[in-house]
Amino acid sequence: MSQATSPAPAGFAPGTSFFFIGVAGAGMSALAQYLAQRGYPVRGSDRQFGQIPAPISKTQLEAEGIECVPQDGGGITSATGFVITGSAIENGNPDLDRAAELGIPVLHRSELLARLTRERRTIAISGTSGKSSVTGMTWHILEFAGLSPSLLSGAGLSCLEAQGKIGNAVAGKGEWLVCEADESDGTLVRYEPEVGVILNIDKDHKELSELDELFRIFSANTQGPLIVNGDHPLAVKFSKDRLWEFGHEGWQGFQGIDFEPVGTSIRFRLRRQGQLVRVEVPVPGRHNMENALAAIACATAAGVPLKTSAEALKTWGGIHRRHQILGCVQGVTLVDDFAHNPAKIAASIKACQGFTKGRLLSWFQPHGFGPTRFLRKELVAEIQAALRPDDEIYFSRIFYAGGTAVQDISAGDLIDDLKALGCKAYYLPERADAAKEMIRGAFPDDTILLMGARDPSLAEFARATLKQLHFAARCD
Repeated sequence: MSQATSPAPAGFAPGTSFFFIGVAGAGMSALAQYLAQRGYPVRGSDRQFGQIPAPISKTQLEAEGIECVPQDGGGITSATGFVITGSAIENGNPDLDRAAELGIPVLHRSELLARLTRERRTIAISGTSGKSSVTGMTWHILEFAGLSPSLLSGAGLSCLEAQGKIGNAVAGKGEWLVCEADESDGTLVRYEPEVGVILNIDKDHKELSELDELFRIFSANTQGPLIVNGDHPLAVKFSKDRLWEFGHEGWQGFQGIDFEPVGTSIRFRLRRQGQLVRVEVPVPGRHNMENALAAIACATAAGVPLKTSAEALKTWGGIHRRHQILGCVQGVTLVDDFAHNPAKIAASIKACQGFTKGRLLSWFQPHGFGPTRFLRKELVAEIQAALRPDDEIYFSRIFYAGGTAVQDISAGDLIDDLKALGCKAYYLPERADAAKEMIRGAFPDDTILLMGARDPSLAEFARATLKQLHFAARCD
């Protein structure tokens, strides 16, 4: 049997040891690395570690001093201080059972994060889309400004990945911690940050009524400035001060005007209280102007001047699988993106349309039977509205991570819905077949966009597609 999570005060005694169940997961790996960087003994297990070859994340975690062990209960001993679990860890997990047997306190991932946020001046970034990008941008600005901030993100920063790291955690020496605050499992209510951010509120994981209550509590729990998207009707209603809103037109806070795509970059002007600053960011899409405005607002709350924030964003290197442009081969551009809910998919499609001179060939792998069933109507509507007449979209079979999911829906069902609306939509169950078909049909100036989440092999699939694109070019 599993053990209930245990409440505890903020702060941990030096030498306290931690064991993470599912340590290779995005949220878990960030916390594990953060604690290891602060000198705590950390070990963890993950089902992925049994794969041959082992995932690169195992090597990266071990490089941070984290001992990686099988998920069989053997890694937990009487000397373990806390066992950390998450919403995806099911009852009957051998590590949970072992913790219960030994009486080891168990903390949910969000409880650990909530305790860590009490030790730093925290900027907690929430919303159903854009959290990783804004968290990364905010950390980058504060780091550029010399504040040595800490970072806990759901995705790796490209600048840190270039150092061989997972790239989603930094234990900085400064007083600020920038972190994601997740709403998907209801744990958003546990955070009491100094600065809170609500980027947007869209149906994703939960109904809007449930999300509304979670964000209401988060808003009330925020101790200082609450930064909200003034252009999003469900977010802006939580605004406490118009001066901390961001948006496109008419806001008293952080207003973005004169937006202009420039190749795969963007530029715009930021207006705030009489100041006008030009901002250039080397990522595509109008949604990234919103992300940049939110990050600048966060940095302002931390005391960073607007001009310094703008200078920092010129050197922004991007986020792992957040509209990453992997290459351009004989005029065909390949983009890899984490988009998986209706709003994110539409934003990713539109971002590509902003720079591609030809057609957009999109591919999407739904990330679970439950989410696909829950969001079917919204996915079809957003995709149909975003696609241009000549654009094409391909779906492959729904990603299945195991467990007891009811498999009563297919990605082909959504393709049928899109076809009925006149879209050029195609279902190819095997993603390798979809990649071959898009490469075969792509012309110079076209863009291929790959989208999906949760599946840890997606980044490798994108790299393999790039290799195929190069191979096809050599054969022409």
